[in-house]
Amino acid sequence: MEGKERNEHILALKVMRLTRPTLSSPLIVTSDAKDLPGNLFNNDLKHDITSVSSVETLAAGQFLLLPQSFGNIYLGETFSSYICVHNDSNQVASDVSVKVDLQTNSQRIPLSGGHSEAVAKELHPQETVDDVIHHEVKEVGTHILLCEVSYNSPMKNHLSFRKFFKFEVFKPLDVKTKFYNAEDFISDEVYLEAQVQNITSGPICLEKVSLESSHLFNVTALNSTPAGESVFGRVNVLQPQASRQFLYCLAPQPSLTSDLRLLAGATNIGKLDIVWRSNLGERGRLQTSQLQRMAPDYGDIRLSVQELPNIVILEEAFTIVCRIINTCERSMDLVLGLESSAASGLVWSGVSGRQMGKLEPGASVYFSLCLVPTTPGLQNISGIRLTDIFLKRTYDYDELAQVFVTQKSN
Repeated sequence: MEGKERNEHILALKVMRLTRPTLSSPLIVTSDAKDLPGNLFNNDLKHDITSVSSVETLAAGQFLLLPQSFGNIYLGETFSSYICVHNDSNQVASDVSVKVDLQTNSQRIPLSGGHSEAVAKELHPQETVDDVIHHEVKEVGTHILLCEVSYNSPMKNHLSFRKFFKFEVFKPLDVKTKFYNAEDFISDEVYLEAQVQNITSGPICLEKVSLESSHLFNVTALNSTPAGESVFGRVNVLQPQASRQFLYCLAPQPSLTSDLRLLAGATNIGKLDIVWRSNLGERGRLQTSQLQRMAPDYGDIRLSVQELPNIVILEEAFTIVCRIINTCERSMDLVLGLESSAASGLVWSGVSGRQMGKLEPGASVYFSLCLVPTTPGLQNISGIRLTDIFLKRTYDYDELAQVFVTQKSN
């Protein structure tokens, strides 16, 4: 194809991908002195120019190797290419222009020469015009680099030719997420667990993994020690197929916690922003789409423990404060019932069957309950029953919270 092109055109087009070099490592073949080759392999390795003196068997190279192939391109990396138009004839070309587009599965992106102006009024024999293009790859799959050169021949004929360069863009990371809704005490926090796996062909360094939360939540990263250092160390290197797990806590805005219907509809969490380095510092960046959690189902009534001591004394009464919220669309008239199980280490102290009064939609009521611990150890608070008088429906609440029961010290 190139030979035919030279016969028809006085200009030649060359395209080369710009990428960083790699370290050239020696081929390590060694043997013991008592083996048949003796020290032949060892001496040959010591005289290898690519090996490092005194550490020949560590496969550490001391020379940089220029890329020998197009190589892999991963989503989030910057694709750089050198475009060269050379006049290898003995004639003069005029009004030379170069247009470069990138065709993806969904769109065509102009990279240079979009205004079709001439990059060279005249291109004399053995002269060259060139350009370097950069593009952050944002799609996986097949990409085609479309290069078109147009010019006027010495006979003032307008000529043009094209070249196409096809390459694949691969997915560099596999990101899996899990959501956990906190249902204890006052908290309506959401915990996000993100697992990041390296699916490239070489090791990478995770430079940054952060969660950009939506305006509905405030985010706190839980990936550092109390001293402020990363739990993965100063350099977070990820080998091929290896994974890292990151944890984030999202607290809803106060405007959401005051209305459970708004909180239940707050499903948009935010985006993960990941920056990594590979192959002698090549940078890549990947941002996930908007992460969505399942909306929590609070049912008709939500009962939560607002105040609770962590440690209580055996056979000494203690008090907890609870909150009831009407989360349905109708008014409710509730009756509070208390049940003590024989297997439970806590006994209710108070009147069962208390009238809680009428509760309008979205309204809440606070009340106090008293318990007496009878068994030491970690005990569950269970046995609260709320009965809707109108529908004759009973809502059971068990294992709402836990307290630690200890014996009184002398």
